[in-house]
Amino acid sequence: MIKLRNVEKSYKTGAGETFVLRRISSEIQKGEFVTIMGPSGAGKSTLLSILGMLDGDWRGEYYLMGEPVHAMKPRARIELNKRYIGFVFQQYHLLDDLNVYENLEIPLSYRNVKRKERQAIVADTLDRFQIVGKKDLYPNQLSGGQQQLVAVARAIIAEPTVILADEPTGSLHSSQGRMIMDLLKQLNREGTTIVQVTHNEEYAAYGDRIIQLKDGWIVEE
Repeated sequence: MIKLRNVEKSYKTGAGETFVLRRISSEIQKGEFVTIMGPSGAGKSTLLSILGMLDGDWRGEYYLMGEPVHAMKPRARIELNKRYIGFVFQQYHLLDDLNVYENLEIPLSYRNVKRKERQAIVADTLDRFQIVGKKDLYPNQLSGGQQQLVAVARAIIAEPTVILADEPTGSLHSSQGRMIMDLLKQLNREGTTIVQVTHNEEYAAYGDRIIQLKDGWIVEE
């Protein structure tokens, strides 16, 4: 499903070239739950951004569902992202001027889902996540845990093939963190491929395997 071959990311500096990722080669199979770990500055979030096609400035080969992402133009990458990827950010990235209902509706509008169908899907999702009572509230009226719950709901509402989660529990207390992780595990059991970045050993264990990064290299898999 995901294949990486010698993926590298670097920046030009006064001293020459500083590498963030070096010769990253790995495969992630459909239905896996993979955890990426490593110290700060190891390249974890950068790798996730490349997988999510949020970063297009890198070298190497990346195949998603057999499609050569590295050979695609930006617009084609955006379309591939919309079709397959759901992204959960540590800082939620909800749209402040939209209420919960409207934030959930956005990914469906990107996929040209008809209005009546959007309404039904959003209603089902609100019910599934037990946030029906929050649908008219805005992000600044929600707790951190509630915002992250909405962020996860938004990521999965269009039924993506892959969910990329960057420290999805980083700013939550332990009970909220476990709730989010249990939810990701349930989605994985239902067939969604999950790739998460975390520092938390307990949450890392939710995955089937761990990819360890250090100084931009895979040091253990």
